[in-house]
Amino acid sequence: MGKSRGYRDLIVYQKAFALAIKIFYITKTFPSEEKYSLVDQIRRSSRSVCSCIAEAYRKRIYKAYFVSKSSDADGENSETIVWLEFSVANEYISQEKFNELEQDAEEVGRMLNAMIEHPEKFLPKEKNKEAQN
Repeated sequence: MGKSRGYRDLIVYQKAFALAIKIFYITKTFPSEEKYSLVDQIRRSSRSVCSCIAEAYRKRIYKAYFVSKSSDADGENSETIVWLEFSVANEYISQEKFNELEQDAEEVGRMLNAMIEHPEKFLPKEKNKEAQN
């Protein structure tokens, strides 16, 4: 078995990271007047999903903190969808591209919600034993 890479092994992290990278490259084509508004906002929120997942995982020994940071990740993911809506409304991306990115974000959202609803699946083994007693 290979060495665990922690949060990087989580499929939700991998999918959120891939989405943030897609968004980075797509926003390179946005008009320059959006550089300090829409581009910064959407890049920040999409990247924050990843950083919140990493923080949640690193502090998963504390169930409440894990749930809280996972919820923060979900909030950032929802914000990313809003910025994508502005992007398509302003015709910076096509409806087809929006649909693809929204589908990716919704998948991340479903995975984050599963983490929030079932944090015991992510807690360290020792902590799970304590929670069952």
